[in-house]
Amino acid sequence: MIPWLRPGEGFPPVAQALAHPNGLLCASAEVTPARLVEAYGAGIFPWYSADEPVLWWSPDPRMVLRPAEFRVSRSLGKLLKRLAAPEPGFTVTLDAQFEQVMRECSAPRPGQDGTWITEPMLRAYAELHQRGLAHSVEVWRDGLLAGGLYGVALGRMFYGESMFTRVTDASKIALAALVRLLLEEKVAVIDCQQNTSHLASLGATEVSRAQFCAHLAQAVRQPPIDWAARAARPLNLLFATWS
Repeated sequence: MIPWLRPGEGFPPVAQALAHPNGLLCASAEVTPARLVEAYGAGIFPWYSADEPVLWWSPDPRMVLRPAEFRVSRSLGKLLKRLAAPEPGFTVTLDAQFEQVMRECSAPRPGQDGTWITEPMLRAYAELHQRGLAHSVEVWRDGLLAGGLYGVALGRMFYGESMFTRVTDASKIALAALVRLLLEEKVAVIDCQQNTSHLASLGATEVSRAQFCAHLAQAVRQPPIDWAARAARPLNLLFATWS
């Protein structure tokens, strides 16, 4: 049994999350921007299907990517160097098409029948984007959206949510741009939520929930990044010093 959150009721302590399934903490009838901000600040995130109530999670251990430990293949590293000069053929942008990126991420993947990015979630995250708390990175190929990612930012903490690709390595290019931006802004940790082999291949590792929440408590209190200023020019420029 897990608690059912009524409107206005706070989340239970994350230490009360179940071990099986790992991290399931509580449920609620709806997801709202205010509830999302409260959740992320406490190390909690929503993950559920359209036919379920809103399920809230805080797994232990937690998958994180430290920007300083991001790994790319030699071929991708060479590609990033070539992309350092913005050009119409291949451009990386910030916050240019947030909702479109979310909708691309919500498309069912091979072997999946549905999506966990429901319409209520789309609306809630779109409002966070309007408030400057959710952001997207887009990769464009010949004017078409080829890949991207989105997530939530509180203070100097970034929570990665999902990414997609339509062209080989496009999502990795988006992640590389985000990593370079966060390195410059002295963001030490990207929350990746759960362990996958793909994330591990890029340098992500697991930490205990206690370690994650301790870092989180400090990071969210730091001054936020000026995302609007970052969105004023192509992110390709961040690859100029790639090594």
